[in-house]
Amino acid sequence: MGMTSSATETEPDAEPDSALVTARRQLERAATHVDVEPGVIERLKHPTRVQQVSVPLERDDGSVEVFTGYRAQHDDVRGPYKGGLRYHPEVSAEECTGLSMWMTWKCAVMDLPFGGGKGGIAVDPKALTGEETERLTRRFAEELRDVVGPTTDVPAPDMGTDAQTMAWFMDAYSMQQGETIPGVVTGKPPVIGGSYGREEAPGRSAAIAAREAVRYHDRELAETTVAVQGFGSVGANAARLLEDWGATVVAVSDINGAIYDPDGLETHAIPTHDEEPEAVLEQAAPETLSNGELLTLDVDVLLPAAVGNVITANNADDIRADIVVEGANGPTTFAADAILEEREIPVIPDILANAGGVTVSYFEWLQDINRRQWSLERVNEELEEHVLEAWHDVRAEVDDRGLTWRDAAYVVALSRIAEAKATRGLWP
Repeated sequence: MGMTSSATETEPDAEPDSALVTARRQLERAATHVDVEPGVIERLKHPTRVQQVSVPLERDDGSVEVFTGYRAQHDDVRGPYKGGLRYHPEVSAEECTGLSMWMTWKCAVMDLPFGGGKGGIAVDPKALTGEETERLTRRFAEELRDVVGPTTDVPAPDMGTDAQTMAWFMDAYSMQQGETIPGVVTGKPPVIGGSYGREEAPGRSAAIAAREAVRYHDRELAETTVAVQGFGSVGANAARLLEDWGATVVAVSDINGAIYDPDGLETHAIPTHDEEPEAVLEQAAPETLSNGELLTLDVDVLLPAAVGNVITANNADDIRADIVVEGANGPTTFAADAILEEREIPVIPDILANAGGVTVSYFEWLQDINRRQWSLERVNEELEEHVLEAWHDVRAEVDDRGLTWRDAAYVVALSRIAEAKATRGLWP
Protein backbone atom coordinates (compact mmCIF):
# COMPACT_ATOMS: atom_id res chain seq x y z
CA MET A 1 0.00 0.00 0.00
CA GLY A 2 2.75 2.45 0.93
CA MET A 3 0.44 5.34 1.72
CA THR A 4 -1.14 5.96 5.08
CA SER A 5 -3.62 8.69 5.82
CA SER A 6 -5.70 9.84 8.72
CA ALA A 7 -9.20 8.60 9.32
CA THR A 8 -12.14 10.94 9.09
CA GLU A 9 -12.49 13.90 11.39
CA THR A 10 -15.78 12.56 12.69
CA GLU A 11 -15.94 10.45 15.82
CA PRO A 12 -15.11 6.81 15.01
CA ASP A 13 -17.60 4.04 15.63
CA ALA A 14 -17.71 3.03 19.28
CA GLU A 15 -16.15 -0.29 18.33
CA PRO A 16 -14.42 -0.11 14.94
CA ASP A 17 -14.77 -3.40 13.10
CA SER A 18 -11.63 -5.50 13.12
CA ALA A 19 -10.62 -6.97 9.78
CA LEU A 20 -11.47 -10.44 11.09
CA VAL A 21 -14.94 -9.48 12.36
CA THR A 22 -15.74 -7.74 9.07
CA ALA A 23 -14.38 -10.60 6.95
CA ARG A 24 -16.48 -13.17 8.85
CA ARG A 25 -19.61 -11.04 8.65
CA GLN A 26 -19.16 -10.60 4.91
CA LEU A 27 -18.62 -14.36 4.51
CA GLU A 28 -21.80 -15.17 6.43
CA ARG A 29 -23.78 -12.64 4.41
CA ALA A 30 -22.45 -14.00 1.11
CA ALA A 31 -23.27 -17.55 2.23
CA THR A 32 -26.98 -16.67 2.26
CA HIS A 33 -26.79 -16.04 -1.49
CA VAL A 34 -24.88 -19.21 -2.46
CA ASP A 35 -25.81 -22.87 -2.24
CA VAL A 36 -22.72 -24.01 -0.36
CA GLU A 37 -22.27 -26.78 2.19
CA PRO A 38 -22.36 -25.28 5.72
CA GLY A 39 -19.16 -27.18 6.47
CA VAL A 40 -17.34 -25.21 3.78
CA ILE A 41 -18.50 -21.92 5.28
CA GLU A 42 -17.42 -23.06 8.73
CA ARG A 43 -13.97 -24.01 7.45
CA LEU A 44 -13.57 -20.63 5.74
CA LYS A 45 -14.23 -18.77 9.01
CA HIS A 46 -10.91 -20.06 10.30
CA PRO A 47 -7.34 -19.83 8.96
CA THR A 48 -5.39 -22.99 8.20
CA ARG A 49 -2.66 -21.72 10.52
CA VAL A 50 -1.22 -18.57 12.04
CA GLN A 51 2.53 -18.54 12.62
CA GLN A 52 3.88 -16.27 15.37
CA VAL A 53 7.61 -15.70 15.60
CA SER A 54 10.04 -13.64 17.66
CA VAL A 55 12.32 -11.48 15.55
CA PRO A 56 15.42 -10.25 17.41
CA LEU A 57 17.11 -7.16 16.04
CA GLU A 58 20.49 -5.70 16.92
CA ARG A 59 19.96 -1.94 16.83
CA ASP A 60 22.61 0.38 15.44
CA ASP A 61 23.68 1.27 19.00
CA GLY A 62 24.42 -2.40 19.75
CA SER A 63 21.33 -3.04 21.91
CA VAL A 64 19.01 -5.94 21.08
CA GLU A 65 15.25 -5.58 20.75
CA VAL A 66 12.80 -8.41 20.06
CA PHE A 67 9.77 -7.81 17.84
CA THR A 68 6.81 -10.11 17.17
CA GLY A 69 6.10 -11.26 13.65
CA TYR A 70 3.13 -13.11 12.17
CA ARG A 71 2.09 -15.01 9.07
CA ALA A 72 -1.57 -15.98 8.72
CA GLN A 73 -2.40 -18.59 6.08
CA HIS A 74 -6.13 -18.68 5.48
CA ASP A 75 -6.90 -21.09 2.65
CA ASP A 76 -4.91 -22.76 -0.13
CA VAL A 77 -7.53 -24.88 -1.89
CA ARG A 78 -6.93 -22.99 -5.17
CA GLY A 79 -3.16 -22.55 -4.85
CA PRO A 80 -0.34 -21.14 -2.67
CA TYR A 81 -1.16 -18.63 0.05
CA LYS A 82 -0.66 -15.08 -1.25
CA GLY A 83 -0.60 -11.73 0.52
CA GLY A 84 1.41 -8.86 1.90
CA LEU A 85 3.80 -8.35 4.78
CA ARG A 86 3.25 -5.12 6.70
CA TYR A 87 5.50 -3.33 9.18
CA HIS A 88 3.18 -1.38 11.47
CA PRO A 89 2.79 -0.99 15.27
CA GLU A 90 -0.77 -2.36 15.15
CA VAL A 91 0.05 -5.66 13.40
CA SER A 92 -1.53 -8.56 15.29
CA ALA A 93 -2.50 -12.18 14.74
CA GLU A 94 -6.18 -11.21 14.49
CA GLU A 95 -5.57 -8.44 11.95
CA CYS A 96 -3.40 -10.71 9.80
CA THR A 97 -6.06 -13.43 9.94
CA GLY A 98 -8.82 -11.07 8.78
CA LEU A 99 -6.67 -9.62 6.01
CA SER A 100 -5.65 -13.12 4.88
CA MET A 101 -9.35 -13.97 4.48
CA TRP A 102 -9.79 -10.89 2.28
CA MET A 103 -6.89 -12.11 0.16
CA THR A 104 -8.63 -15.47 -0.32
CA TRP A 105 -11.73 -13.70 -1.66
CA LYS A 106 -9.67 -11.28 -3.74
CA CYS A 107 -7.72 -14.05 -5.49
CA ALA A 108 -10.92 -15.99 -6.13
CA VAL A 109 -12.77 -12.96 -7.55
CA MET A 110 -9.87 -12.41 -9.96
CA ASP A 111 -9.79 -16.18 -10.68
CA LEU A 112 -6.11 -16.44 -9.72
CA PRO A 113 -4.64 -19.81 -8.64
CA PHE A 114 -3.83 -18.53 -5.13
CA GLY A 115 -5.33 -18.57 -1.67
CA GLY A 116 -5.07 -15.92 1.02
CA GLY A 117 -2.19 -15.06 3.33
CA LYS A 118 -1.07 -12.01 5.29
CA GLY A 119 1.63 -11.21 7.78
CA GLY A 120 3.96 -8.66 9.22
CA ILE A 121 5.88 -7.38 12.21
CA ALA A 122 4.51 -5.20 15.01
CA VAL A 123 7.02 -2.38 14.59
CA ASP A 124 7.05 1.30 13.65
CA PRO A 125 9.11 1.31 10.43
CA LYS A 126 9.76 5.05 10.80
CA ALA A 127 11.68 4.30 14.01
CA LEU A 128 14.15 2.04 12.15
CA THR A 129 17.19 3.04 10.12
CA GLY A 130 17.66 1.49 6.68
CA GLU A 131 20.29 -0.89 8.06
CA GLU A 132 18.00 -1.93 10.92
CA THR A 133 15.12 -2.56 8.51
CA GLU A 134 17.36 -4.78 6.40
CA ARG A 135 18.55 -6.81 9.39
CA LEU A 136 14.99 -7.16 10.72
CA THR A 137 13.72 -8.30 7.31
CA ARG A 138 16.49 -10.85 6.82
CA ARG A 139 15.87 -12.33 10.27
CA PHE A 140 12.10 -12.39 9.63
CA ALA A 141 12.72 -14.29 6.38
CA GLU A 142 14.76 -16.85 8.31
CA GLU A 143 12.04 -17.26 10.96
CA LEU A 144 9.39 -17.81 8.25
CA ARG A 145 11.56 -19.98 6.01
CA ASP A 146 9.69 -23.20 6.77
CA VAL A 147 6.24 -21.76 5.99
CA VAL A 148 6.89 -19.69 2.86
CA GLY A 149 8.04 -20.65 -0.63
CA PRO A 150 7.11 -20.22 -4.30
CA THR A 151 4.68 -23.15 -4.24
CA THR A 152 3.43 -22.77 -0.65
CA ASP A 153 3.15 -19.12 0.43
CA VAL A 154 4.25 -16.04 -1.52
CA PRO A 155 4.49 -12.74 0.43
CA ALA A 156 4.42 -9.24 -1.10
CA PRO A 157 4.83 -5.61 0.02
CA ASP A 158 2.18 -3.91 2.14
CA MET A 159 2.02 -1.02 4.61
CA GLY A 160 5.52 -0.04 5.71
CA THR A 161 7.28 -2.38 3.26
CA ASP A 162 8.33 -1.95 -0.36
CA ALA A 163 10.25 -3.47 -3.26
CA GLN A 164 13.56 -3.21 -1.38
CA THR A 165 12.08 -5.08 1.59
CA MET A 166 11.06 -7.88 -0.77
CA ALA A 167 14.56 -7.93 -2.30
CA TRP A 168 16.12 -8.48 1.13
CA PHE A 169 13.53 -11.12 2.01
CA MET A 170 14.12 -12.98 -1.26
CA ASP A 171 17.90 -12.82 -0.86
CA ALA A 172 17.83 -14.10 2.72
CA TYR A 173 15.50 -16.97 1.76
CA SER A 174 17.59 -17.83 -1.30
CA MET A 175 20.86 -17.85 0.67
CA GLN A 176 19.39 -20.37 3.12
CA GLN A 177 18.04 -22.54 0.30
CA GLY A 178 21.32 -22.48 -1.60
CA GLU A 179 19.84 -21.21 -4.87
CA THR A 180 18.23 -18.03 -6.15
CA ILE A 181 14.45 -18.35 -5.81
CA PRO A 182 12.86 -15.10 -7.02
CA GLY A 183 9.32 -16.55 -6.85
CA VAL A 184 9.27 -16.68 -3.02
CA VAL A 185 7.99 -13.09 -2.95
CA THR A 186 6.43 -10.66 -5.42
CA GLY A 187 6.72 -6.90 -5.58
CA LYS A 188 10.50 -7.06 -6.08
CA PRO A 189 12.54 -4.62 -8.20
CA PRO A 190 12.45 -5.72 -11.88
CA VAL A 191 16.25 -6.15 -11.93
CA ILE A 192 15.92 -9.23 -9.70
CA GLY A 193 12.74 -10.75 -11.10
CA GLY A 194 10.12 -8.18 -10.25
CA SER A 195 7.40 -7.21 -12.70
CA TYR A 196 7.04 -3.88 -14.44
CA GLY A 197 3.79 -2.19 -13.42
CA ARG A 198 3.47 -3.96 -10.06
CA GLU A 199 3.55 -0.85 -7.86
CA GLU A 200 1.03 1.00 -10.03
CA ALA A 201 -1.30 -2.00 -10.34
CA PRO A 202 -3.74 -1.49 -7.42
CA GLY A 203 -4.30 2.12 -8.48
CA ARG A 204 -4.71 1.08 -12.10
CA SER A 205 -7.34 -1.55 -11.23
CA ALA A 206 -9.17 0.98 -9.01
CA ALA A 207 -9.23 3.43 -11.93
CA ILE A 208 -10.53 0.74 -14.30
CA ALA A 209 -13.23 -0.20 -11.76
CA ALA A 210 -14.22 3.46 -11.38
CA ARG A 211 -14.36 3.90 -15.15
CA GLU A 212 -16.54 0.81 -15.58
CA ALA A 213 -18.82 1.85 -12.70
CA VAL A 214 -19.35 5.25 -14.32
CA ARG A 215 -20.18 3.58 -17.64
CA TYR A 216 -22.49 1.07 -15.93
CA HIS A 217 -24.51 3.95 -14.52
CA ASP A 218 -24.83 5.52 -17.99
CA ARG A 219 -22.51 8.44 -17.38
CA GLU A 220 -19.62 9.95 -19.26
CA LEU A 221 -16.17 9.91 -17.66
CA ALA A 222 -15.53 13.35 -19.17
CA GLU A 223 -18.38 14.69 -17.04
CA THR A 224 -17.34 12.90 -13.85
CA THR A 225 -15.88 14.51 -10.73
CA VAL A 226 -13.66 12.43 -8.43
CA ALA A 227 -12.35 12.85 -4.86
CA VAL A 228 -9.44 10.63 -3.76
CA GLN A 229 -8.48 10.10 -0.13
CA GLY A 230 -4.83 9.10 0.12
CA PHE A 231 -2.18 10.06 -2.43
CA GLY A 232 0.11 7.06 -2.11
CA SER A 233 0.72 4.45 -4.77
CA VAL A 234 -2.97 3.47 -4.96
CA GLY A 235 -4.63 6.88 -4.78
CA ALA A 236 -2.10 8.75 -6.93
CA ASN A 237 -2.06 6.19 -9.72
CA ALA A 238 -5.85 5.96 -9.74
CA ALA A 239 -6.24 9.75 -9.75
CA ARG A 240 -3.72 10.30 -12.55
CA LEU A 241 -5.21 7.59 -14.75
CA LEU A 242 -8.74 8.88 -14.27
CA GLU A 243 -7.57 12.39 -15.14
CA ASP A 244 -5.80 11.03 -18.24
CA TRP A 245 -9.04 9.34 -19.27
CA GLY A 246 -10.98 12.61 -18.99
CA ALA A 247 -12.37 12.70 -15.46
CA THR A 248 -12.05 15.82 -13.27
CA VAL A 249 -10.21 15.04 -10.04
CA VAL A 250 -11.34 17.81 -7.68
CA ALA A 251 -9.76 16.70 -4.37
CA VAL A 252 -6.86 14.60 -3.10
CA SER A 253 -5.42 14.21 0.38
CA ASP A 254 -2.60 12.83 2.48
CA ILE A 255 -2.30 12.30 6.23
CA ASN A 256 -2.37 16.06 6.91
CA GLY A 257 -5.48 16.95 4.91
CA ALA A 258 -6.85 17.63 1.43
CA ILE A 259 -6.68 20.18 -1.35
CA TYR A 260 -9.83 20.99 -3.31
CA ASP A 261 -10.46 22.69 -6.64
CA PRO A 262 -13.94 22.30 -8.16
CA ASP A 263 -12.45 23.06 -11.59
CA GLY A 264 -10.01 20.15 -11.28
CA LEU A 265 -6.50 19.54 -9.98
CA GLU A 266 -3.43 18.69 -12.07
CA THR A 267 -2.72 15.36 -10.39
CA HIS A 268 0.50 14.72 -12.30
CA ALA A 269 1.96 17.88 -10.75
CA ILE A 270 1.18 16.77 -7.18
CA PRO A 271 3.97 14.62 -5.66
CA THR A 272 2.89 11.16 -4.50
CA HIS A 273 3.70 10.00 -1.00
CA ASP A 274 6.66 8.05 -2.40
CA GLU A 275 7.96 11.01 -4.40
CA GLU A 276 7.67 13.54 -1.58
CA PRO A 277 5.96 12.46 1.65
CA GLU A 278 3.17 14.66 3.02
CA ALA A 279 3.44 17.22 0.21
CA VAL A 280 -0.23 17.50 -0.77
CA LEU A 281 -1.04 20.55 1.36
CA GLU A 282 2.02 22.36 -0.01
CA GLN A 283 0.38 22.50 -3.45
CA ALA A 284 -1.52 25.60 -4.55
CA ALA A 285 -5.29 25.10 -4.50
CA PRO A 286 -8.39 27.26 -3.88
CA GLU A 287 -9.35 25.33 -0.73
CA THR A 288 -7.93 22.99 1.87
CA LEU A 289 -10.12 20.47 3.69
CA SER A 290 -9.77 17.85 6.39
CA ASN A 291 -9.80 14.20 5.40
CA GLY A 292 -13.26 13.94 6.92
CA GLU A 293 -14.55 16.82 4.80
CA LEU A 294 -13.13 15.24 1.63
CA LEU A 295 -15.23 12.13 2.24
CA THR A 296 -18.44 14.15 2.24
CA LEU A 297 -17.81 16.23 -0.90
CA ASP A 298 -20.58 16.36 -3.50
CA VAL A 299 -18.78 14.41 -6.25
CA ASP A 300 -19.67 11.68 -8.70
CA VAL A 301 -17.02 9.22 -7.48
CA LEU A 302 -15.41 8.94 -4.04
CA LEU A 303 -12.26 6.81 -3.96
CA PRO A 304 -10.99 6.13 -0.40
CA ALA A 305 -7.44 4.88 -0.99
CA ALA A 306 -5.71 5.39 2.36
CA VAL A 307 -6.63 3.21 5.34
CA GLY A 308 -9.53 1.11 6.61
CA ASN A 309 -12.65 2.12 8.56
CA VAL A 310 -12.95 5.71 7.28
CA ILE A 311 -16.59 5.48 6.14
CA THR A 312 -18.44 4.60 9.33
CA ALA A 313 -21.95 4.60 10.76
CA ASN A 314 -21.22 8.14 11.94
CA ASN A 315 -20.55 9.67 8.51
CA ALA A 316 -22.25 7.30 6.03
CA ASP A 317 -25.38 9.50 6.05
CA ASP A 318 -23.18 12.46 5.04
CA ILE A 319 -21.61 10.78 2.00
CA ARG A 320 -22.75 12.75 -1.07
CA ALA A 321 -20.86 10.85 -3.76
CA ASP A 322 -22.94 8.92 -6.27
CA ILE A 323 -20.50 5.99 -6.39
CA VAL A 324 -17.87 4.77 -3.89
CA VAL A 325 -14.86 2.82 -5.24
CA GLU A 326 -12.72 1.21 -2.54
CA GLY A 327 -9.03 1.70 -3.28
CA ALA A 328 -7.93 0.87 0.27
CA ASN A 329 -8.62 -2.41 2.06
CA GLY A 330 -11.77 -2.22 4.18
CA PRO A 331 -12.43 1.54 4.10
CA THR A 332 -16.17 0.99 4.71
CA THR A 333 -17.36 -0.55 7.97
CA PHE A 334 -20.07 -3.21 7.96
CA ALA A 335 -22.57 -0.77 9.53
CA ALA A 336 -21.73 1.97 7.02
CA ASP A 337 -22.18 -0.50 4.17
CA ALA A 338 -25.77 -1.10 5.23
CA ILE A 339 -26.47 2.65 5.36
CA LEU A 340 -25.01 3.22 1.89
CA GLU A 341 -27.04 0.30 0.53
CA GLU A 342 -30.19 1.79 2.06
CA ARG A 343 -29.32 5.12 0.42
CA GLU A 344 -28.74 3.31 -2.91
CA ILE A 345 -25.13 4.46 -3.19
CA PRO A 346 -23.23 1.66 -4.97
CA VAL A 347 -19.94 0.60 -3.39
CA ILE A 348 -17.43 -1.13 -5.67
CA PRO A 349 -15.63 -3.35 -3.14
CA ASP A 350 -11.92 -3.53 -2.41
CA ILE A 351 -11.66 -7.20 -3.37
CA LEU A 352 -12.51 -6.17 -6.93
CA ALA A 353 -11.30 -2.57 -7.19
CA ASN A 354 -7.78 -2.87 -5.76
CA ALA A 355 -7.09 -6.45 -6.83
CA GLY A 356 -4.67 -5.23 -9.50
CA GLY A 357 -1.85 -5.63 -6.99
CA VAL A 358 -2.27 -9.36 -6.47
CA THR A 359 -3.08 -9.82 -10.16
CA VAL A 360 0.24 -8.35 -11.27
CA SER A 361 1.88 -10.30 -8.43
CA TYR A 362 0.51 -13.39 -10.18
CA PHE A 363 2.06 -12.18 -13.44
CA GLU A 364 5.37 -11.64 -11.59
CA TRP A 365 5.19 -15.15 -10.13
CA LEU A 366 4.64 -16.57 -13.62
CA GLN A 367 7.58 -14.54 -14.95
CA ASP A 368 9.81 -15.85 -12.13
CA ILE A 369 8.81 -19.47 -12.72
CA ASN A 370 9.48 -19.15 -16.45
CA ARG A 371 12.50 -16.85 -16.04
CA ARG A 372 11.05 -14.58 -18.71
CA GLN A 373 10.19 -10.93 -18.16
CA TRP A 374 7.12 -9.26 -19.65
CA SER A 375 7.04 -5.73 -21.03
CA LEU A 376 5.08 -3.03 -19.17
CA GLU A 377 2.67 -2.90 -22.11
CA ARG A 378 1.92 -6.62 -21.83
CA VAL A 379 1.48 -6.37 -18.04
CA ASN A 380 -1.03 -3.53 -18.38
CA GLU A 381 -2.92 -5.26 -21.21
CA GLU A 382 -3.22 -8.52 -19.24
CA LEU A 383 -4.21 -6.61 -16.11
CA GLU A 384 -6.99 -4.79 -17.93
CA GLU A 385 -8.22 -8.09 -19.36
CA HIS A 386 -8.27 -9.75 -15.91
CA VAL A 387 -10.03 -6.80 -14.24
CA LEU A 388 -12.66 -6.59 -16.98
CA GLU A 389 -13.34 -10.35 -16.82
CA ALA A 390 -13.81 -10.12 -13.04
CA TRP A 391 -15.96 -7.01 -13.50
CA HIS A 392 -18.25 -8.83 -15.95
CA ASP A 393 -18.53 -11.86 -13.64
CA VAL A 394 -19.52 -9.66 -10.70
CA ARG A 395 -21.79 -7.45 -12.81
CA ALA A 396 -23.71 -10.54 -13.95
CA GLU A 397 -24.57 -11.34 -10.31
CA VAL A 398 -25.59 -7.71 -9.72
CA ASP A 399 -27.86 -7.71 -12.76
CA ASP A 400 -29.28 -11.22 -12.44
CA ARG A 401 -29.92 -11.27 -8.71
CA GLY A 402 -30.16 -7.63 -7.67
CA LEU A 403 -27.24 -7.95 -5.25
CA THR A 404 -24.99 -5.16 -4.06
CA TRP A 405 -21.58 -5.06 -5.74
CA ARG A 406 -19.91 -6.35 -2.57
CA ASP A 407 -22.36 -9.23 -2.15
CA ALA A 408 -21.97 -10.07 -5.84
CA ALA A 409 -18.16 -10.11 -5.57
CA TYR A 410 -18.35 -12.42 -2.55
CA VAL A 411 -20.80 -14.70 -4.35
CA VAL A 412 -18.38 -15.03 -7.28
CA ALA A 413 -15.44 -15.70 -4.93
CA LEU A 414 -17.29 -18.08 -2.62
CA SER A 415 -18.73 -20.09 -5.52
CA ARG A 416 -15.23 -20.69 -6.92
CA ILE A 417 -13.72 -21.62 -3.54
CA ALA A 418 -16.63 -23.90 -2.65
CA GLU A 419 -16.45 -25.68 -5.99
CA ALA A 420 -12.72 -26.26 -5.51
CA LYS A 421 -13.26 -27.60 -1.99
CA ALA A 422 -16.09 -29.88 -3.12
CA THR A 423 -13.97 -31.21 -5.97
CA ARG A 424 -10.91 -31.84 -3.80
CA GLY A 425 -12.92 -33.18 -0.84
CA LEU A 426 -12.06 -33.11 2.87
CA TRP A 427 -8.90 -34.91 3.97
CA PRO A 428 -9.98 -37.45 6.64
